[in-house]
Amino acid sequence: MGVEPWDHHLQYRSTFYVYLSKTVSSMLPLAITMGCPAGIGPEIILKYFSLPEDHERPAAVVIGDFSALSYYADRFKYDVSIIPWTPGEPIQIERGVIPLFETSHLAAEDIHPGHPSKKTAVAMADAIIAAVRGIQGSIFSALCTCPISKIALQESGHYYPGHTEMLAALTASPTQVMMMAGRSLRITLATIHCALAQVPELLQEESLCALFSTTHQSLKIDFDIAAPRIAVAALNPHAGEGGMFGREEEQIIIPAMKKAKNKGINLHGPFPPDTIFFKAAQGHYDAVVCMYHDQGLIPFKLLHFSDGVNVTLGLPIVRTSVDHGTAYDIAGKSIADPASLVAAVELATTIAGNRARHKSAPAVN
Repeated sequence: MGVEPWDHHLQYRSTFYVYLSKTVSSMLPLAITMGCPAGIGPEIILKYFSLPEDHERPAAVVIGDFSALSYYADRFKYDVSIIPWTPGEPIQIERGVIPLFETSHLAAEDIHPGHPSKKTAVAMADAIIAAVRGIQGSIFSALCTCPISKIALQESGHYYPGHTEMLAALTASPTQVMMMAGRSLRITLATIHCALAQVPELLQEESLCALFSTTHQSLKIDFDIAAPRIAVAALNPHAGEGGMFGREEEQIIIPAMKKAKNKGINLHGPFPPDTIFFKAAQGHYDAVVCMYHDQGLIPFKLLHFSDGVNVTLGLPIVRTSVDHGTAYDIAGKSIADPASLVAAVELATTIAGNRARHKSAPAVN
C-alpha cells in the first residue's frame, strides 16, 4: 500500500488531543459509526484505518455494514481486511485491519454513491442505535460518528431533526449543547438551527445560564482544564453600544452572566463579535459562547475547516463527530479528507480518558 495524497493531513494531529495516560490501553474500544453508506463516511473510515503504522490509533470498532465498506474498498482498491468483531474479542490495532460490528446486511447493488435510499437510511440509523446501546452496555467507551443525512434519517423512520436529537432521545438527555472544538478555538452555541430572525426571541436568561454551566463543566472534566476561562460573544454589533444597536446584552446576556459568575464560573464579556474570536484563538480564552450558529461557525471553520470536531455536551455518553456532512457530491470519488475523523477519534479518546480519570479521582473536601 503506497503513500496516499491524504497522508499529509497527519499534520493536524495534536498532542493536545491525544490522551497519553496508561488508562487508554485498558479502556473499552471506541465505536465509530459508518454514517450514510451513500456518503463519504465509509471512505474516510477506510482512509483512517489505512493511516501509517506510526499513527497512534486507539482500539476502535466500526459499527455498520460489511457490504458498504467492501464496496468502497474495492472501488478505491484499498488493501484492507474487514474483520467481523464480537464484543469481548481482542482488537487488532494494525494498519489496514478494520474490526467491524455489523448491524445491517446491504447488498452491493443497494449502494450508489451520492444517492441514498430507504435501505441505506435504515442501515445508517441502525448503526447509531447499536453504538449507543453498546456504550450503555459497557461494550464501547465512546462514540465517534461519521456524517448522516437529515433527510435520510427521516426516510429511516426515525423522525429526528438530526444526529444530536436522536442521540438525546436514545440516552434520555433533556439538554444537549453543540461544541465545536479545534486546536486553537472552541465554541458553544446558544441557538443552532433556526432562522436568524428567531434568535433574539430564543435567547433566555435561564437557558444561557445552563449553557454557561455546561460549557464550564465540559472544559473542566472533558478537556481537563482546572480553571476554564470562557468568553461570551455579544449578539449585536459593538455589544449593543449601550443599547443603541440592541438591548439583548443589557436585558438578557449580562444578567445571565452575573448569575453564572455567582456560581463560580469564570466568564468574560459580552464582547463585540468582531474581535473576540481573534483573542480566543490567541489563547486568551478556553472557549467562546456564541449567540447563534453562523456567529460561531464562520470563524471556527475559517480556522478548522479540515480538522474541526463536533462534540455533543450534556449527554451521559461521550460523542464526537466529524465537522462536515455526507458530501454526496464527492462520494465515490476517493477525494474525501479524513482529517476531521482523525481529530474526532483522538478527541473522543481524550474525553473518555479524562472522564474516567475524574470519576476515579478522590473527592476533595
